[in-house]
Amino acid sequence: MIKKFYAFLAIILISGSLFSQAWNYNNNRIAVSFDGNSAADNAYKWPTGDPDDWGALVASCAIIAKLELQDKLVHCSYNNFIDAPAGPDNENQLKMSADGCIERWNFQKNVFFDVTTQLKEAKSNLATEMGKSTAENPLYFLHAGLSEFLYQVIEEVIAQGNIEALNHVYLLSHSKFNENEIRRDYHHTWDDVQKLCGNRIKYKKIQDQNDKNNPENLWHSMDDFSVWYWMRDHKDPNIRWMYERMQAHSVGHADISDCGLFYYLLVGDDNGNPQKFKNFIGEGIYNN
Repeated sequence: MIKKFYAFLAIILISGSLFSQAWNYNNNRIAVSFDGNSAADNAYKWPTGDPDDWGALVASCAIIAKLELQDKLVHCSYNNFIDAPAGPDNENQLKMSADGCIERWNFQKNVFFDVTTQLKEAKSNLATEMGKSTAENPLYFLHAGLSEFLYQVIEEVIAQGNIEALNHVYLLSHSKFNENEIRRDYHHTWDDVQKLCGNRIKYKKIQDQNDKNNPENLWHSMDDFSVWYWMRDHKDPNIRWMYERMQAHSVGHADISDCGLFYYLLVGDDNGNPQKFKNFIGEGIYNN
């Protein structure tokens, strides 16, 4: 009983005073949209998406769950390449990751959306969350995928008459690729999103969370998994599962770079690395 009490006390400390949050974040609502489609889009020069998100979605949810902020995640869409095909569930890598996070860490199932099969529902959910934003109830959106999905959401927010609510939406980015890449000629970039909303969305870009030539820095160690072996050998089976999701990367890279957005926002550090993440995870993630 005493051990359980101290374990619970440690969780409270981690959730509160040990880590400082960034960009005026104060336990507000969080939304995120990942790309990472695993089904081939043969109408585009690079048929599949960036497989870093297969592990990054899990690592991002792990950061949220460690701080017991699951109820703050109000939208998580994935496979967000617009016009790309859906794949079967047993080959849908991001669905496997999302479903695993829901099951293991008590996330709300109804805030997760596969854009290839739930485009209408995903846009409606995010547009609603953006549309109710106020100075007292802002929304923090983490830009972990391409911009066309976001553009279509903003169109819906405006059509609903809620454009002024976008003054209270904060968008966090680290990737010029996510901001600028388009998969169809008629798709839109982050600059197009800003023009559409009249530059109302607050924008912050942290440093790129990849440092491929330095395995011990940031969140992408190329094919060197040794810096992440602490996950593989962890006593918490869910942390070992997180390592397995990282290993799923289609070309064998240890890359979870988009989770650096969450580590910055919720921990206050845009210079995370494997050792810091190990210390952050500690004994594992409490699952109530």
